[in-house]
Amino acid sequence: MAGVVTRAVAAAVLVVVVVVAAAELVAAEPPPSERSALLAFLAATPHERRLGWNSSTSACGWVGVTCDAGNATVVQVRLPGVGLIGAIPPGTLGRLTNLQVLSLRSNRILGGIPDDVLQLPQLRLLFLQNNLLSGAIPPAVSKLAALERLVLSSNNLSGPIPFTLNNLTSLRALRLDGNKLSGNIPSISIQSLAVFNVSDNNLNGSIPASLARFPAEDFAGNLQLCGSPLPPCKSFFPSPSPSPGVSPADVPGAASSSKKRRLSGAAIAGIVVGAVVLALLLLVAAVLCAVSKRRRGASEGPKSTTAAAAGAGAAAARGVPPPGSGEGTGMTSSSKEDMGGASGSAAAAVAAVAAEPSRLVFVGKGAGYSFDLEDLLRASAEVLGKGSVGTSYKAVLEEGTTVVVKRLKDVAVARREFDAHMDALGKVEHRNVLPVRAYYFSKDEKLLVFDYLPNGSLSAMLHGSRGSGKTPLDWDARMRSALSAARGLAHLHTVHSLVHGNVKSSNVLLRPDADAAALSDFCLHPIFAPSSARPGAGGYRAPEVVDTRRPTYKADVYSLGVLLLELLTGKSPTHASLEGDGTLDLPRWVQSVVREEWTAEVFDVELVRLGASAEEEMVALLQVAMACVATVPDARPDAPDVVRMIEEIGGGHGRTTTEESEEGVRGTSEEERSRGTPPAAPTP
Repeated sequence: MAGVVTRAVAAAVLVVVVVVAAAELVAAEPPPSERSALLAFLAATPHERRLGWNSSTSACGWVGVTCDAGNATVVQVRLPGVGLIGAIPPGTLGRLTNLQVLSLRSNRILGGIPDDVLQLPQLRLLFLQNNLLSGAIPPAVSKLAALERLVLSSNNLSGPIPFTLNNLTSLRALRLDGNKLSGNIPSISIQSLAVFNVSDNNLNGSIPASLARFPAEDFAGNLQLCGSPLPPCKSFFPSPSPSPGVSPADVPGAASSSKKRRLSGAAIAGIVVGAVVLALLLLVAAVLCAVSKRRRGASEGPKSTTAAAAGAGAAAARGVPPPGSGEGTGMTSSSKEDMGGASGSAAAAVAAVAAEPSRLVFVGKGAGYSFDLEDLLRASAEVLGKGSVGTSYKAVLEEGTTVVVKRLKDVAVARREFDAHMDALGKVEHRNVLPVRAYYFSKDEKLLVFDYLPNGSLSAMLHGSRGSGKTPLDWDARMRSALSAARGLAHLHTVHSLVHGNVKSSNVLLRPDADAAALSDFCLHPIFAPSSARPGAGGYRAPEVVDTRRPTYKADVYSLGVLLLELLTGKSPTHASLEGDGTLDLPRWVQSVVREEWTAEVFDVELVRLGASAEEEMVALLQVAMACVATVPDARPDAPDVVRMIEEIGGGHGRTTTEESEEGVRGTSEEERSRGTPPAAPTP
């Protein structure tokens, strides 16, 4: 009897335990917000396989959903190969704030990497490979601070690899292979990174040293990628020639090549004998020249000395090296002194100056860079574009620094004038201007070095997105670009008394800060040979400009007006006209349309398609642009006036800095500004 009672008690206890456990299991449910988020995701995403998610059952028991040990929250969503089709709907998965693992691989997910995924602070593993994702990898991926594995292989992702991946300090695996990524590989220095693969993309440039430890197959399929573990990089732009008189031994790399060609003893002896004979001949010639000069000096007397001094003074007043100074030939004034009794030292001085090789000269804040000419020549590079003054390259140095190198053509000034001009341009500092950081000058090569701005040019953003499926520039971005260009031009005119001379949309470079677009390639016209321009030609050039070496302030304002018209109409002044008679004369076309009272037809259809509601601002900016392109130069406003007018049109577009422009105006007289010509002290 006692045994029966014992068994009955044990059975009752077991029933109670089961009931309590079941009650706890029922009570432990993820929050309603997580359940509704999952149901909303599934409802908005077409899928081929039936998953059986039912609101009447616990979300922790759904296919592909895993909760934590207490069933209190969803920590994993794994739905590989279930036939998901389309974009990930916003406001769904991002609400799973405790999600640690998300696997949606091998589906047909479209669009870009959604913001929803980037809102998961606890996410450790993200698998989105083998889908149809497109667009760029958003820099905001760095917000996933806990991420350990990021796998985006076999999609259609494009654009650069964001440098912000360095913020993922816990990352152990990064797979981006099988996409359409382009540009350079950023220097990723994450110590925990054990798996890295970027093969089969469109990447170029040098592989950063921090990633050289990975095998070559992880970088294969990128035809323009180089550097360890792949073959070494070769420069895309030719190695500049040294200055006249530089011996081959002074040229980087010459020493190594000379070691490969060892000369015989007889050849070396012959060279030594020849050098000795040549030195003796030079010494004799130097002594004869010294004696002859002393005799001429004694016969000519003070008269010749006075005439020579007068000639030197006149030459200096003109900014031209005086006769006999040796300038432009690599010879200093000391080498032209009386050589009596000192011919050996003078000859040595001449030889030292002649043998000094050209080097990379840093100007302004370019001193912050730590590379030299040899580093630049070893850099991998890609062509960014070819313009009227030369070809621009994006150069990536071995340590990861990226700069723009412009290889100039048809430079027509001597070394001293080139040096002075570059030094003046390097002193220009303004958020809306891109100054020269360094330069190189030799007989055959002239290079300029600029900061690299990865966002590209206004021209590419304005015209390159048409028909490509990319979102065109909206009105706010266009207004900010217009204001940035005007501010940069006003700064050049008023603070530095410099004429830009080449204002156009391809010379407006964009930054992430919409108010910091920068004018590039400014004031390069003085170093080139004069060239004629057909009066009234289309494009950006003012009709009164005949000699491209002598642009004026008012000509710059005309070019700025054409740029404003380009932003308003979406038409490029450098494209062929509809009539096929050369480039489009944009101001004349706009005037003809406005004259027929079809003003609305002027504006870019992309703005209308985007639903731009700032028609009053557009009309007001059109009036500013038409004032800038007035045929009579004196009728055009000054650049600071253009800045004020644009700021008055849209006070919300950018930070107002009218005071800055006014401060610069005070440095130039009213008379000089009204003439539209540079002040008395011309550009260096």
